This record gives sequence, structure tokens and C-alpha cells, in this order.
Amino acid sequence: MGIAVIVAMPILAIIWIAASGGDDTWQHVIANVVPRATGRTIRLLFFTGMVTAIFGILTAWLVTSFEFPGRRLLSAALVLPLAIPSYLAAYAFGEFLDFTGPMQTWYRQIFAYRTARDYWFPDIRSLGGAVLVLSSVLYPYVYLACRSMFMMQGRAAADVARTLGAGPLRVFLKVQIPMARPAIMIGLTLVMMETLNDIGAVEFLGVNTLTFAIYDTWLNRGSLSGAAQIAAILLLFVAVVILIERTARRQQRFAGNRTTAPASGVTRPQLPRTRAWLATAFCALPVAIGFLIPFLVMGRFAVARIEDFADPRLINAFWNSVAVSAAAALCAVCLGFVLSYAARSERSTLTGFAGRAASLGYGVPGTVLAIGVLIPLAGFDNAVDGLLRTSFGISTGLLLSGTGFAIVYACTVRFMTMAEGNLDAGFQKLSPHLDMAARALGRNRRQTLWSVLLPNMRPALLTAALFVFIETMKELSATILLRPFNFNTLATLVYEDASRARIEDSSVASIIIVLAGLIPVVLVSRSLDKLH
Repeated sequence: MGIAVIVAMPILAIIWIAASGGDDTWQHVIANVVPRATGRTIRLLFFTGMVTAIFGILTAWLVTSFEFPGRRLLSAALVLPLAIPSYLAAYAFGEFLDFTGPMQTWYRQIFAYRTARDYWFPDIRSLGGAVLVLSSVLYPYVYLACRSMFMMQGRAAADVARTLGAGPLRVFLKVQIPMARPAIMIGLTLVMMETLNDIGAVEFLGVNTLTFAIYDTWLNRGSLSGAAQIAAILLLFVAVVILIERTARRQQRFAGNRTTAPASGVTRPQLPRTRAWLATAFCALPVAIGFLIPFLVMGRFAVARIEDFADPRLINAFWNSVAVSAAAALCAVCLGFVLSYAARSERSTLTGFAGRAASLGYGVPGTVLAIGVLIPLAGFDNAVDGLLRTSFGISTGLLLSGTGFAIVYACTVRFMTMAEGNLDAGFQKLSPHLDMAARALGRNRRQTLWSVLLPNMRPALLTAALFVFIETMKELSATILLRPFNFNTLATLVYEDASRARIEDSSVASIIIVLAGLIPVVLVSRSLDKLH
């Protein structure tokens, strides 16, 4: 129950200050900022969801249902854009599609244009540009969910439908899509959550969403209560997204045979020559846009600045990132382990409620979470400072809210679901008879935990810690608001350089973040390959 309180405290703090706070800034914000920001947010969510659904579903269908050149390589490569944070993709596309970038340079050379007045070119700093950037790095959420569903359940049903005379397209639309609806909704929900969480990409591309309005109201207008009230509105968006996902999945569960795994030697129909190469090109397109372009743009800048690896700013930001990420990983794994072990050893309404409450953090955007974390921590700091001033004449200053602890707290709350999910999956692989056998041999509960369960849970513990570590290292929206003065992580260092139009200077830190992000992506891809 204590863990549920830790997670719920930031959310309750936002609701409290939004209801009790009020100032002149809020009147301006509600009249001028919120309506336009809400409209942009809705349009961004709709179009990003539509594009990610198209590419995620179709690519998953192609790689699981047909044979074509490069299919096996592309089935793994389609996950790679997850390693690219959205803000890095935005900075890279800004350079790639800029007037002096390679795309417009080639365009002018081909058509013999000389100046920007001679032709029209799409502006990346627009709503369409934000949809392109976010969709290119978020579609793997839909792809992963649909690929697993098509492999586990859709393949057998599709074979049955084909024997009844249905063609591939009819099978896809009438059988596989309806069966994959729960997976599609889960993937799209994750896409929506990440879109709402983004601040670096939308700010760089000039799309002022509700998330950016929170940041602007807090830091630029100096109104914490106004920011909290916008955050409460954003929480309503999160609640609506979750409600839509739950409603769409209700009564849409399709059970497969759990006793059998997908056959490894499945023969997929070979597409005709022209269609095969079109399938290859279609599956390669999102990989090129979502991974190759950002990686090559930043990689080219990083190679030209190889000496920056010894820059004290970069080294300091790197160690700050490692320290914060390690602390968040340790806290999230410990708390997640307690929840998972409690659910295993004592199934009750209380443990179930605690598990569901602990999962709320991932659905809360980082900017919202930052406000919710700051309020209780600042209240604690002020209470301790006031008590010691009154009693001993000593000022303690900011003990928690002015340190890296606030970042660790926010990232622990946000990514605890990730740790708890991995640990719960690890516990499910261990037979409950292990506990019974250990107890029959004279071990008490504590001895069973330390000598039997923990050694067997080591892979799950390491995987959970790794995922939280990498996600914290990439996290920007909460970190940029909660960091102490003169405290940079790799993500905030990249953000600062990009804000000053020094994309090249941020390239080395960007490459480090991308290379770190590749680790969990490779692990996910390898685990999916085992299903073949």
C-alpha cells in the first residue's frame, strides 16, 4: 500500500494545487493558451495515431504473413526506431530537411533551382513535421503488439480462412485485423502516451501542445498553479485515452492454444516478384525514416567532433545520467519486486489494487509528473526548514526538491510499471511448486526468497533494471523541469545545445543516447525472433 501512495502522491498533488491555486496568469492561459494548445494536441494525437497504425499494422502483417527479399532482416530492423528519442529525431530531421541540408540541396541540384524563392518545400517545423517525426519513432509500439498477435493467433486462423477460399487481403481485413484489435489498441495507447509526454520535439518544431504549455506557463510565466491546472487538463486527456483503449478492448479477447508455441518452420507464401519488392520497399521506408536518417545525421556530426568525447561538459553530463539512471533503476526494481512478490505470495484485493495504482505513473506525462513531484517535495523541504529555523535557528534550504532526488523520484514513478511488468513475467515463469518444495524442505519464507526465488529471478531483475536505466537516460520532459542549477544529463545537454541552434554540438551526446537505447531494442528483437 505504501508503494501505491508513493506513485499516487504526485497525481493527487496536481489535483490539489489545480483546485486550490489561482492567479491572474490562469485567466490569460484559459482564455488564450488552452483552447489553441488543446486543438493542436488533439490533431497531433489523431494524425500520429493514424500514421503509426498504418505502418505498424501493415509492416507486421507483411513480415509475418509473406516471404519477400530481406524479410528476416527487416522484421528485426523495424524495431530500431525505438532507440531514437523523439527529440533527437526532430533535431536530425531539422538538419536533414533544412535549406542547407542534403535533401533540399539535392532537390535544387536536380531541378536547377538557385534560391528558396524558386520552389516550394514542406516545412518540417509544422504540425505535419511533428506527425512525421513522432510517427517515425513511435510506430514500433503498434508493430510489436501486432507482430506478436499475428504470430501467436492470427497465423493459424489465417490458414483456416485460406482453406475456405479467402484471399490474402480478405483474410487480413476480415480475420487478422479483428483478432489483432486488442493488440492494436494497446500499441496505439502507448503511442498516445508518448505523444502527450513529448516536449523536446514539439517545442523544436513549433507545435505548442498542452505539454509545452505546462512548461511555458511554469518556467516562462512563473505560474506553478497555472501549470498545475493545465496539467490537470492533460491528465483528463490521459484518462480519456485509457478509457477508449479499455472500451475498445472490452469483449474483444481471442483465446489461442496456450499449450503450443508457434511453429519455427512455418512456410510463408512467396509474393510475386513485383509485389515482393514493393513489400521490401514499404517495410524499409519506416526503418530509413525512423532510424537511419537520425542516426546518420547525428553520426556524421559526431565523427567531425570526435574530440568532444573528452569535453568536461559531456563527461559531467554522462556521469550525471549514469548516477540518476542507476538510482532510478534500483528504486524501480526494488519497489517493483515487492509488488510482484506480494502478488505471487498473497493474492488479495489489496495487492491487486496496489499493483494497478503503481501502474498509473507510466500514463502520466513527464511534465505533469514533474509538477506533482515538486509540490510534495517542496512542502517537505519547507516544513523541515521552518521547524529547524524555529527550534535551532538553522536553515536547511532545499533538501530534496533542489537535488537529483526529485528526478530519481519522478523517473521511478514513471517507469515502475516497466520494472514491475518484467518482474511479474519472470515470476510467472517460476512454478509455484518451487515455493512449496522449499517450504517442505524446512525453509521459511525469507530463506525461500533469498536462496530459491532470487537466483532464478536474476535474468528478470537485470532486464528490468536495464530497461529502466535506459529509459531514464533518454528521459527529457521531467528532467528538464526538475534538475538542479548547473546540473545536466545527456538528454538536457542535447536539449540545451539544440535550443541554441547548435545541433552539431549535441551530436556526440545524442549518439551516446542512441547507442544506449539500442541495448533494450536488441533484447526485444531477439526475444521476438525466438517466437519464429
